[in-house]
Amino acid sequence: MLALLVVMLDRWTKRVVAAHITLYSHIQVIPGFFRLTHTENTGAAFSLFADSPSHWKVALLVGFSVIAMVIVSVLLWKQSRALTTTGIALSLILGGAVGNLWDRVASGRVVDFLLFYFKQYQWPVFNLADSAIVVGAALLVMEILFAKPHPSEIHS
Repeated sequence: MLALLVVMLDRWTKRVVAAHITLYSHIQVIPGFFRLTHTENTGAAFSLFADSPSHWKVALLVGFSVIAMVIVSVLLWKQSRALTTTGIALSLILGGAVGNLWDRVASGRVVDFLLFYFKQYQWPVFNLADSAIVVGAALLVMEILFAKPHPSEIHS
């Protein structure tokens, strides 16, 4: 359900941005820090490979996304309980991957619109799906680093 919610919110926000902000235009939200900027990314996360002229780029990115989604889906299926940190993290990653894959398959590009910046420094423009993937991955890393072992895993 969480993955589906991420996909639905991602699709809705991208449609709203595409309908109300012309490409490469922006709306200032917090001056000097945050604005909504309509861009379209033909590359991977954070515009990696966006400038690559290869006609195989989209097919490779779609293929990689499908493989990642299958792996995450299998890991989610193996979860005995859905409401665990791992289950939530994997659901966020899956929802984000589906959201961006949807754009990539439909048009060969992903709509991005969230831009955080400070003076001349700025983070690459991203979207809700990217946020879900990053938050999910961060949750997995935190769980790995800070999880306490179960009593059955402690050896005497």
